[in-house]
Amino acid sequence: MIFNETKTHEITVDVVIVTLKNDALQVLLVKRTNEPFKDKWAIPGGYVRLSENLDEAALRILKERTNVDNIYLEQLYTFGDPLRYPNARVITCAYFALVRAEDININTTTELGWHKLSELPPLAFDHKEIIEYSMKRTRERLELCPVAYQLLHEKFTLTEMQRAYELIMGKKLDKRNFRKKALATEGLIELEEFTKSSSKRPARLYTFANIKLNSKRAHFIKKEKK
Repeated sequence: MIFNETKTHEITVDVVIVTLKNDALQVLLVKRTNEPFKDKWAIPGGYVRLSENLDEAALRILKERTNVDNIYLEQLYTFGDPLRYPNARVITCAYFALVRAEDININTTTELGWHKLSELPPLAFDHKEIIEYSMKRTRERLELCPVAYQLLHEKFTLTEMQRAYELIMGKKLDKRNFRKKALATEGLIELEEFTKSSSKRPARLYTFANIKLNSKRAHFIKKEKK
């Protein structure tokens, strides 16, 4: 196959947002209204303007496409396969974030909604690969830092924490071993508070102190509130 080496290229950003809803990891997707891949679902994304850097583009596109802002985004990876975009040379810089469901207030429609990671519809471009890579990165992070806390309520039980880990890892974890490791996690704070339930034995609540991910491969950005 012969490529035109003089053809200019375009730069886009795509934003993977994952949350925990209805006991499942879910990703926010938008339905494309134009070709290529019209009517297929895709990660929210768009072209980078000449006047903005990648972080600014990611925040702008996220706000325009989903009305979501003021969340942390991690620069994930750059995807540049020459054949990833039909009839054009398009390189995309992917971002992703794990967020609490209650922190995102969006009105889902027939063209914007949450989809279970285990039941994804056919996706446009290489967006399935991008989502899979974002979860691979998340699983790697769990070995170094409890990033799953970003999916939990501000106050949570160890059972809820374990469930978040299981969904990310894609496997069941031994309860005793998990709790032992969890209680030794740096930044975990035991509260003098318990769940309020008439049907179950009250469980102790925990929270996390501010945690630095200390990543050499990525950085977090956050739009400042005005």
